[in-house]
Amino acid sequence: MRKFLKFYTDLFGVWVFLGFILAYFFPQVFIPLKSGMEAFFAFTMFGIGVVLNLEELTAILKSPHLIFLGVCAQYTIMPFLGFLLARIFNLVRDFGLGLILTGSAPGAMSSNVISYLAGADVAYSVSLTTVSTFLSPVLTPALTYFLAKFYFRVNFWTMFWGILKMVVIPLSLGIIVKMKFKKKIEPFVAIFPAVSVTFIVFICALVAALNKEYLSQMNLFLLGVVLLYNLLGYSFGYGVGKIFHLSFKRRRTLSIEIGMQNAGLGVVLALKYFSEKAALPAALFVIVSVITSALLARYWRRV
Repeated sequence: MRKFLKFYTDLFGVWVFLGFILAYFFPQVFIPLKSGMEAFFAFTMFGIGVVLNLEELTAILKSPHLIFLGVCAQYTIMPFLGFLLARIFNLVRDFGLGLILTGSAPGAMSSNVISYLAGADVAYSVSLTTVSTFLSPVLTPALTYFLAKFYFRVNFWTMFWGILKMVVIPLSLGIIVKMKFKKKIEPFVAIFPAVSVTFIVFICALVAALNKEYLSQMNLFLLGVVLLYNLLGYSFGYGVGKIFHLSFKRRRTLSIEIGMQNAGLGVVLALKYFSEKAALPAALFVIVSVITSALLARYWRRV
C-alpha cells in the first residue's frame, strides 16, 4: 500500500495535467464537486499538520532571522511581481486579480518535497512554509486588498475568516493530533500526501471545467505570463539568498519557496470570493510550477 501511495504522489504533475484535460472534455463530471471544495481543502490542511516534521521545525526556529528573511521575501516579491506583470501585460481584471492572489498566497507544502529532491535545506523549507501559512489569514487578504483593489472590491475580514477556517484551524488541529497521538496515527501518515495530491488535481480540474468556454478560445499568452511569473520567482528568491550570503543549500530553498506558491489556496479564494475566470491563472500556476520545479530539482541534484 505504501509503495502505491508513494508512486501516486511522485506522479503529482501527471495527475494534475490529466485531471485538467479530462475536466475540459467532461466538465459535467467535475462542476457538481464545487460545493465540497472548502471542506476538502480544510481536510488537506489537517493532513499536512499531521505529517509535519515537528523536530525539523523546532530546530530551524532557533534561527529566527532566517525565518524573518524568508517570510519577508515570500510576502513581498511574488505579490508585487504579480501586480507588476498584470500591469505590464495589461491583463484583464480577472486575470490580474488571479495573478495577485497567487502571489499573495503562502508557500506551497509541495515545496518541501521539491527542496528534498533538489538537495536543499528541507528544515528551512518546512519552517518557511509553516510560518507563512500561519501568517496567511492576515497577509494574504491585506496584500490582495492593497494590490487588487484596482480590479475588484476586496473584503479583508471576509477573506481573513475564510482563510482562518480553511487553513490555520485545520493545520493547527493536525499538529495537535500529531503531538497527542503520534504513535497511533503513524500507520495512516502515508495517506495524507496522497490526499493533498488528490485535492490539487481536483481543484485544477474544477477550474478547467468551469472555464471550458474560455479555454477553447485562449491562446498561449496567459500561459506565457504565468511561466514568466514562476521563473522570475525562482530567480529573485535565489538572488535574495545570495545577497544575504545564505549557504548554497538555503539559496536553493529560498528559490523554491518563492517560486512555488500555494496556488491551490489562490484557486479556492478566487472561486469563493471573486470569479471563475480569476481562478484560471492560479490553476495554470500549479501545473507550470510542478513541471518547472521538478526540472529545477533534477538539475540541482546533478550539480
